[in-house]
Amino acid sequence: MSVRSLMFVALLSACGPAIAVTADEIIARHIEARGGSENMKGIQSLQFTGKLVVTGEFTAEFAMTRSIRRPDRVRTEATLQGMTTVRAWDGHDGWAISPLFGRKDPERISRDDSKELIEIADIDGPLVNSASKGNRIEYLGTEDVEGTEAHKFRVTGKDGDVQYVYLDPDYFLVIRVIQQRLVRGAQLETETEFGNYEKVDGVYFPFSIESGPKGGAKARQITIDKAQANIDLSDALFQFPGAAK
Repeated sequence: MSVRSLMFVALLSACGPAIAVTADEIIARHIEARGGSENMKGIQSLQFTGKLVVTGEFTAEFAMTRSIRRPDRVRTEATLQGMTTVRAWDGHDGWAISPLFGRKDPERISRDDSKELIEIADIDGPLVNSASKGNRIEYLGTEDVEGTEAHKFRVTGKDGDVQYVYLDPDYFLVIRVIQQRLVRGAQLETETEFGNYEKVDGVYFPFSIESGPKGGAKARQITIDKAQANIDLSDALFQFPGAAK
């Protein structure tokens, strides 16, 4: 075999494993950029307070509180003119209180309608400890996100839903997620932008979250004013009212 052929074979051999290692390295750098695995594991609960602005036919600004606790619990409260909307996931079931729609009593919601809550309840995000969550991760190279060549991952959940996760190439933090969810037989595609990262007990979290239909206006804008970690959040906060009885 000629020297040129040997060099070509060596180059192919080098490229093969490098692609796989690069994907693992990117995820490792993402974890390190967030604050490191030990700091991330150290956060058992979070509570964010801020505002939720909804735009469309009308614009409304809600005072918002979001409480998250391991494992897989979340409750979001949004208050407008003395009425508080609640959406919660207790690790097994979802429920809601929707006074703005005339529903003042708590109601169970389907698993399909709880999918967004389940994603929010994951403190670490879909790329971290993916195997234990039943997620399948594929690295798709880079893609332009408003002028930035972001690292792109496809995350396929155990229910078959797909998320495309984009990491900033310099800071390795999530800047965009495109969610493809099957809800009551219909495919819904949502795009969420993340920014203004701030450190909470040694771990970076986004303090600006904007979401809407893919390719459309970002009709929901969340701005976080305050965040607390490892505060006491009881089971009752997440459970369907009266469930403990």
